[in-house]
Amino acid sequence: MADLAPSARPGPLVDGGARPVRIRAAADGYLEHVRLERGYSEHTAAAYGSDLADLARFAESRTASGVDDLELDLLRDWLWEGTERGLARATVARRAASARGFCAWLERTGALPTDPAARLRAPRAKRTLPRVVAAPAVATLLDALQARADDGDAVAVRDLALIELLYACGLRVSELVGLDVDDVDRGNRTVRVTGKGSKQRVVPYGAPAAAALERYLASARAELLTAASPSGAGDPATSIGPRSAEAGRAVFIGVRGGRLGVRSVHRLVAALLADLPGSGPAGPHAFRHSAATHLLDGGADLRAVQEFLGHASLGTTQIYTHVSAERLKQTYRTAHPRA
Repeated sequence: MADLAPSARPGPLVDGGARPVRIRAAADGYLEHVRLERGYSEHTAAAYGSDLADLARFAESRTASGVDDLELDLLRDWLWEGTERGLARATVARRAASARGFCAWLERTGALPTDPAARLRAPRAKRTLPRVVAAPAVATLLDALQARADDGDAVAVRDLALIELLYACGLRVSELVGLDVDDVDRGNRTVRVTGKGSKQRVVPYGAPAAAALERYLASARAELLTAASPSGAGDPATSIGPRSAEAGRAVFIGVRGGRLGVRSVHRLVAALLADLPGSGPAGPHAFRHSAATHLLDGGADLRAVQEFLGHASLGTTQIYTHVSAERLKQTYRTAHPRA
């Protein structure tokens, strides 16, 4: 967006003051900014892009296509329309965040003299308690995976290592599938994780995860990786398959020889959690929630758990103290004679 770059240019006009910056064009520049300069993931950038495209649609329905047409009342009406259409409060809150970030950037780049979204507010997203799998249930699930892996099937060996690491480190699924072999320090039992905003952290893992990971890396990974070779054989390191270079770096490999994808992990976890008690989404995040809650139940410090999970705000981590408190209440009601 060369038109928006010079912050010294007065007002929202370009081309010598003849043409206003259109919202859609400005949004493209903002999305490039959040990807390249802010380090946002493609998933986050895509969500912001969807929000801003809808904002442009709404503005155009009000005959307001230029960024100089963006006013607080227009933004409020846009959020209200979304609410009337039945959008979830979390979605409306994200839309407000997208608009605030976009308008603040427009002011910083000189496309707008003031930020019209500075006072934009959205309804607080309703916070529900995350799904937590009880520690005995996690142990039973991992024992079942161990039994499957004992037959030596490469996929079963991989699945055991994957779930062990997911739970041991409390990883996001994107962090798990994004792990490269060089990110694993097998001697110190740690993994270097790249989280949201491209922020890195080092997370430890325990003996069971280490044993499962060692077995997988020693044999099963190479067996899966050979699928990247056009002939299905030979040295995986010299494979000329289209995904071989990327797969050669990845820790977890799919059945076709490429880096394991997020959807594959979701399907695996959904199948594992299908028969376990508890409500809420049956996705990989359930193991992250469970790891955090079990750490707090075991006496871990809240700030240590914050660092472990890679949360930017301690307030995000505090949801797990509510989970622990709720679990304590349930235990009290069922166990105390005068509950």
